[in-house]
Amino acid sequence: MDLLEFVRVRELDIAVRIWNPHAKRTLIAWHGLARHGGDFAGLARELGSEWRVIAPDTPGRGLSSWSLFPSHDYLYSHYMAVAIALLDHYQLEYVDWLGTSMGGLLGMLIAADEQHHPRIARLILNDVGPELNKEGLIALSSYFGVTHRFNNFADLKAELTKHYASFGISSEEEWRELALGSARRLPDGSWTYHFDPRIGEQFIHDTPRDTWADWANIRCPVMVIRGETSTLLDADTLPKMAQAQPTLQTFTAEGCGHAPMLNNAIQVAPIRRFLDAPLNTFRAPEQPATASPSFIHWLATHWRRWFH
Repeated sequence: MDLLEFVRVRELDIAVRIWNPHAKRTLIAWHGLARHGGDFAGLARELGSEWRVIAPDTPGRGLSSWSLFPSHDYLYSHYMAVAIALLDHYQLEYVDWLGTSMGGLLGMLIAADEQHHPRIARLILNDVGPELNKEGLIALSSYFGVTHRFNNFADLKAELTKHYASFGISSEEEWRELALGSARRLPDGSWTYHFDPRIGEQFIHDTPRDTWADWANIRCPVMVIRGETSTLLDADTLPKMAQAQPTLQTFTAEGCGHAPMLNNAIQVAPIRRFLDAPLNTFRAPEQPATASPSFIHWLATHWRRWFH
């Protein structure tokens, strides 16, 4: 990371990590549910000095403020407001967007929005789409729906290594860096993860919506990256997605589940090709695909059964 800035959005400080701040081209990189912008260090390194990578920490994660009003601030609608405020702050009228999991859904919602869709030039979704595996969602939501405490850093690192084994990280140094960026001390001296434990409340308070309809409304070129053994994005979902987006580009990250770290040359090469392709080589879909029940609606309905 070359630069860390804090941007005030309403009452919250949003931490923004930036690599190659003076590069001519810009990519917004938005992390997953319980991660932070530091996850994109490898992506920035592989893309090289041509790209300015701007990676915010979503409210309640990393170095950004925690909300005093989770039912208001830990919602996709608020994340959209934060994202648009950051695009305005950095004077980005039109930008490429890469999002992992939650960050991909956020980009998808902006790209489908009637007012804000012109802000997204190209959209890359990392192991996420308008329909996700329900069992995988239950496992993910259950894990992050409780507070995790560890007596020492070694225990935290061991648990993190186990939980994020599907990221495809190969070296001990990378695991240690991931753990250091994911840990915080508690007042009693024990350790926990970096995020606000209440971020999962978005599944209680968020408004259900038809994400297949959102997918069909996207007007910009789209690429989807899927982990080979993903527990969230099923392989047979990709052909359905292509029905509404005929120019959809896809890439399968071998040896990864949910979600690929995008930190090596093999994974970044197709991303670079997609970003370098002229926009006029893509065409928008002419007809929307038939909508099916969205996973956001399903998850919002079932979350209450699991935790209440």
